[in-house]
Amino acid sequence: MKRATKPQFKWKRKALASVLICLCFGTLVLLMHTHYSRIMTLASIRPQMNTIQRPKIAFLFVARNRLPLDMLWDVFFQGGDSKFSIYVHSRPGFLFNKVTTRSDFFLNRQVNDSIQVDWGEATMIEAERILLKHALEDPLNQRFAFVSDSCIPLYSFKYIYDYVMSTRTSFVDSFADTKDGRYNPKMDPIIPVQNWRKGSQWAVLTRKHAEVIVKDNTVFPMFQLYCKRKSLPEFWRDRPVPADTSKEHNCIPDEHYIQTLLAQEGLEGEITRRSLTHSSWDLTSTRDRERGGWHPMTYKYSDATPMLIKSIKDVDNIYYETEYRREWCSSKGKPSPCFLFARKFTRPAALRLLNTTTLELR
Repeated sequence: MKRATKPQFKWKRKALASVLICLCFGTLVLLMHTHYSRIMTLASIRPQMNTIQRPKIAFLFVARNRLPLDMLWDVFFQGGDSKFSIYVHSRPGFLFNKVTTRSDFFLNRQVNDSIQVDWGEATMIEAERILLKHALEDPLNQRFAFVSDSCIPLYSFKYIYDYVMSTRTSFVDSFADTKDGRYNPKMDPIIPVQNWRKGSQWAVLTRKHAEVIVKDNTVFPMFQLYCKRKSLPEFWRDRPVPADTSKEHNCIPDEHYIQTLLAQEGLEGEITRRSLTHSSWDLTSTRDRERGGWHPMTYKYSDATPMLIKSIKDVDNIYYETEYRREWCSSKGKPSPCFLFARKFTRPAALRLLNTTTLELR
């Protein structure tokens, strides 16, 4: 009996050893396969990490026809690293092609449902709403900057991007309108007088506030009905001559709409109440009086000097007389220049600045 069990025991040991060897080999193969899979997964993730798309600034250009300063903006956008979008509202039917623009950045960037815009009319804010509607279709657009066709950037794209993205607020020039008497009592009670605001149309908006403007179907109709510019002699050819112009309200829709709407919606706590775009309304120092009037000063070739740009960049606070409020400008918690853009510049003036290092566009 003992001799019979000994070979049997050896056979069992050999079988157990074979099973153990197979298990070890299988485990080794499994570990190698897992390690290989991890390497391949990391290899596939790395290209994706390199192409992660960052939030963008949508630049919304309001233009009459072409963009006369496109060559300057072309230099600016070269440093954009795909962190921007461009939308242009021009007159109906105008196309940005190789003939009408020298910058590839603007090719075919016109919106396809533009309208005829008249200065001092609600069509201006309607055009802004059209631009916002198109820009909101891209979920990566997180800031929306209105830009005129005579506007220039004062700094490089990186500086402006970091400045705008460093805060969760919109930049909207907004203050109580207590002097001009532009508020029309017929707007009440839809728009009560305590929500009436004034400011520059050149705002930089967060996505939330852009959506509020596009969805608005209460304040905008009131502006269409009751916010209209005064009938000045130069416009009498377009409408009947008023019997008594002193009784007319003089309301410029684009100087009130965004500010009033955000106040109406209780969102003023979410805005930085100043514009990032500089305009010069002080004409006391110029001898060229015919350049004054209802519009800000236009800078010509002779005006476009390093001294002018430095004077704009050096502004670090803004005083609002109607509110006795001084707005000190800051970015990332530190004192900063107030303005990132400036207007109004002619094409020769912009070309002169482009040939200097004053603007720091690169």
